[in-house]
Amino acid sequence: MNNFIIEPERKISVSSSCDVLVAGGGIAGIAAALAAARGGKKVTLVEREYGLGGMATLGLITIYLPLCDGEGNQLIYGIGEELLKLSIEHGAEAGLYPEAWLNGGSKEARQKNRYVTQYNPHLFALRVEALLTKLGVTILYGSVVCAVQKSGNAISHVIVENKSGRTAIEVQSVIDCTGDADVCHLAGAKTALHAKGNGLASWYYYIQSGEVKLKMFGLADVIPGREPDGMNAAGAEEYKNVKVESLDRSHRFSGIDGDELSQAVIAAHEKMFDDIKKHHAGDQSYLPVTISSIPLVRMSRRLVGAYTMDDIEESIFMKDSIGMTGDWRKRGPAYELPFGTLYGKEVTNLLAAGRDISVTDNMWDITRVIPPCAVTGEAAGTAAAMCTDFTCINISELQERLTSAGVKLHLDK
Repeated sequence: MNNFIIEPERKISVSSSCDVLVAGGGIAGIAAALAAARGGKKVTLVEREYGLGGMATLGLITIYLPLCDGEGNQLIYGIGEELLKLSIEHGAEAGLYPEAWLNGGSKEARQKNRYVTQYNPHLFALRVEALLTKLGVTILYGSVVCAVQKSGNAISHVIVENKSGRTAIEVQSVIDCTGDADVCHLAGAKTALHAKGNGLASWYYYIQSGEVKLKMFGLADVIPGREPDGMNAAGAEEYKNVKVESLDRSHRFSGIDGDELSQAVIAAHEKMFDDIKKHHAGDQSYLPVTISSIPLVRMSRRLVGAYTMDDIEESIFMKDSIGMTGDWRKRGPAYELPFGTLYGKEVTNLLAAGRDISVTDNMWDITRVIPPCAVTGEAAGTAAAMCTDFTCINISELQERLTSAGVKLHLDK
């Protein structure tokens, strides 16, 4: 049997053009599209699913983790805070309303409860879609970036496949927010895989005795030999109602192999169904309402950028900082995020944001969650509104634009 076929050469029509193409409509992609559109650019957002928010909505990972350092100091402002407020515009879930932060509470109150919330994923997805379309962002749902065309060291066209077939979009710059550094990989930028992969998880909402609740069934980042982190291990006041169950820790997957992803989803679904049956047997009112509709992949493939940040760089001044983040797993640490983590040297008009940025495996677990994804997305979108060669961007001007948008760049000394 021949293991290869030759695909016939074909002409692909150029269907449209844009200034900035954002690949991936998760939190990073939303923030990037918002920032670029507000910067006056024509933006196209390409999303493989039929809803925005990625893991934060379609994956039902509905904990908007802290915007603070756990010591009463807010670190994340700008779009990161804007999206948190938008997520609970119609009310927070599970009693996780950040009262002290939103209503002028004392520093003592802010120290006791971190700037964290839980939200309804469906309302959040609808609100961000309306926000983007109002700004004129073109959203292409059901679309996957499958190839790129380059001119020298820059991407000239992005090839997208959807129900219409394959078409090309002419671009000035691209922001990879796919979560798996797909565009970076396709464009020939240097990438790296997470060493330990991902574990099984399949979160779902259920109804019991007339009350709808979120079941956090498995953590995709539980590493063999390590206890579940962050929410139920720390015992923090703001996570007192959060219960996370661990699934099979021996089942690890990379997140970038189609067959492997399918098998991981099936395995997680089987365990979830067994869990539902067990609870339903004891209480007939226990029934699923909705389940994660995408694989819960946390750390797969990332850019190897101009700078690779590590978690030991806590409280270190970064000259090219584009924002800050805390550590969602524990109180105290604070990090300035450098622009060097957002671009590589191989492709001049390509940026990464969210889970795709250039960090070590240890730092990846900090920067992959909602708040820092919004920070890096906003920075990438703002940069794309300025220029198309990110290897020689004016960092001072970028920082001025971010500061004008309310972003805080450096730690108070």
